[in-house]
Amino acid sequence: MNISIVIPLLNEEESLNELYRWIAEVMQSNGFLYELIFIDDGSTDDSWKIIEKISEENPVVKGIRFQKNYGKSQALHAGFAMAKGDVIITMDADLQDNPEEIPELYKMITEDGFDLVSGWKKKRYDSVLSKNMPSKLFNYAARRTSGVKLHDFNCGLKAYKKDVVKTIEVTGEMHRYIPVLAKNAGFGNITEKPVLHQARKYGTTKFGAERFIRGFLDLITIWFLSRFGKRPMHLFGAWGALMLIIGFLLALYLGIDKLFLNPFGRLITERPQFYIALTAMILGTQLFLAGFLGELILRSKKDSRNYIIKEQRNFQD
Repeated sequence: MNISIVIPLLNEEESLNELYRWIAEVMQSNGFLYELIFIDDGSTDDSWKIIEKISEENPVVKGIRFQKNYGKSQALHAGFAMAKGDVIITMDADLQDNPEEIPELYKMITEDGFDLVSGWKKKRYDSVLSKNMPSKLFNYAARRTSGVKLHDFNCGLKAYKKDVVKTIEVTGEMHRYIPVLAKNAGFGNITEKPVLHQARKYGTTKFGAERFIRGFLDLITIWFLSRFGKRPMHLFGAWGALMLIIGFLLALYLGIDKLFLNPFGRLITERPQFYIALTAMILGTQLFLAGFLGELILRSKKDSRNYIIKEQRNFQD
């Protein structure tokens, strides 16, 4: 199979039929062997009924329905697990991503040898204050922090080599940082392609202040994991050792001072240096324990699936 198109969605009943026809036309005109996977992330409208109807008409259309809304990352996780194509394309269901870009994205993966190609919406038709400006700030911070030189981490239109999506684990709000996850997993041949951006035709944007804040928190998490995720003891152990050394030296100084330099001075417990030394040694011990716990957790089995699938359509066991 050439292409798996993975589309997470939430309450997009108005756009689904139009999106399906558009994708089908592009796929057929280019002779691709493909599957189209819709992941309904707990929609409260008739999105799932439309997916059921489309999947009955065309067996290449497949559907996954979540029990409730778990978020875009979990939807992508489910879609990636089911995808069978050599190239996986992700896009949003709101008609803002143009399916006409898919053939060129496919070519960049299969012929040009890229591991991941991210869309770059140079010209956007979103609100400047509520989405464009926060997005630019967010992308700047992501570039500086991760070292991945992309202009538009938020773009839902991306193409992946199959090995990439079968290797990375997408959790939390990490779907924004899939290129960073791919780089950390050893897939460093990443580029971007300018793509057309369509103005939202139906419904309202799901982007808000809460998702913006969560995205920045996940950016900090990814930065930390990329630097210390493999060996947490390297961070916590280094700081723990420093604190223990400081505490030990202070305690040694206090002991020598009391025994030899000023034996008739104040009691050690009456000196503030004693409590600084005690606090430093306690903190050092706690940091060492945090490092050990991090190493133990890292070696335990991690399951990034955090969702319940209510229904599926056209998937073969």
